[in-house]
Amino acid sequence: MDQQDQIRQDQAQLEAVVAEALEIAKGLGASLAEVSISKQTGLSVNARGCELESIEFNKDGALGIAVYRDGCKGSSSTTDLSPAAIRAAVEAAIEIARHTSADACAGLADPELLAWDAPDLQLCHPTLLDPQQGIELAIECERLALCSDSRIKHSDGAGFSSHLGIKVYGNSHGFLKGYAASRNSLSCMLIGEQDGDMQRDYGYSSSRDLAGLWSPARIADEAVSRTVARLGARKIATRHAPVLFHPDTAAGLWGHLVMAISGGNLYRKSSFLQERLGQQILPDWLTIQEFPHLPGGLASSPFDGEGVRTRDLDIIRDGHLMSWLLTSYSARKLGLTTTGHAGGIHNWQVSNTGQDLPALLREMGTGLLVTELMGQGVNIVNGDYSRGAAGFWVENGEIAYPVEEITIAGNLNEMFRQIVAVGTDQDERSSLKTGSVLVESMKLAGH
Repeated sequence: MDQQDQIRQDQAQLEAVVAEALEIAKGLGASLAEVSISKQTGLSVNARGCELESIEFNKDGALGIAVYRDGCKGSSSTTDLSPAAIRAAVEAAIEIARHTSADACAGLADPELLAWDAPDLQLCHPTLLDPQQGIELAIECERLALCSDSRIKHSDGAGFSSHLGIKVYGNSHGFLKGYAASRNSLSCMLIGEQDGDMQRDYGYSSSRDLAGLWSPARIADEAVSRTVARLGARKIATRHAPVLFHPDTAAGLWGHLVMAISGGNLYRKSSFLQERLGQQILPDWLTIQEFPHLPGGLASSPFDGEGVRTRDLDIIRDGHLMSWLLTSYSARKLGLTTTGHAGGIHNWQVSNTGQDLPALLREMGTGLLVTELMGQGVNIVNGDYSRGAAGFWVENGEIAYPVEEITIAGNLNEMFRQIVAVGTDQDERSSLKTGSVLVESMKLAGH
């Protein structure tokens, strides 16, 4: 039996388990029920000092069930997939439902919203991987990095992982579907030293298909160049200045937008973008779109965690907020319809203004290029933003020297309005594709 046949057989077995749990729930009097199950197999390798440090094989599976009786919800889970354990989990969920309060917004997604015709998105690229191959990739990546520059004194290790997962979801509307997905990664973390200053940085690659990973040499080169570029970092004086968020950190900036327009924060009235749907919150040239059905996409999915079909969406159009991110529950709390976001977002694409990174640096002139952010100083309720940062000071459009121990501060409402440009330098390894983001002015707290 080849791998694809084995995957199909495993998925069929998981679908049978879900169907069994739903039938038990129906027999025990649940008016509505939903069951999800996942199974993951794979290995993780860690190397240090160009020797194998650890290797871990995993084969995990878990079933979760939620039942609804007269608006009362009960849920339970089990990692034991034997018939007796499944029945016990269903019975536990039924018992919990007897002791919870009714909630009119609780329940399954509406049947007409489910992904009855879920597409195959080519997310599964299995490979017969010899563990030794993974070990050799990690060691080779670390070895190349350590011998390429005299300023690289130590390694914090290299790692390789390859996993294949199967997800199945079913509910009492008769919906029962699943899909398999693979993911591989290779990374290396280095420590550089120069004149007593030590800095740390990394390189990595991630891909559905093992053949799509960067070579160990390319990852090593990235890790080395990023690490040595940070050596000799200085502090800067407190001031106001333009800030250019490198794609590594720009994705986090858009992550705050995700939180602010997510249903849970909205119905709790804890978002700085409350009541802003349809209004302009970003420059009128900026658009953000979501594409859940990209073949092989790192965040592609035929349906969300409730079985709701995913679809292309304009999140931001011409600077205007066009969509919330809702689950069935949060949508009902708001009197709206789910957008298929139970479980998160899917392949965001941020538009750009046409400049590459050097052009953005020239446009900024003098200011801060942020390549790393630290801390959690973001208040989604009022938009206040304050985080530790490191990166590079830019003068006359050229990188002058690395900087560290800076705090950058502002308010997300103002930061979004003050976005001057978005670059073309997006990182293809990210599921949230954005170039560098230039903000007109922020407060920089240094020494």
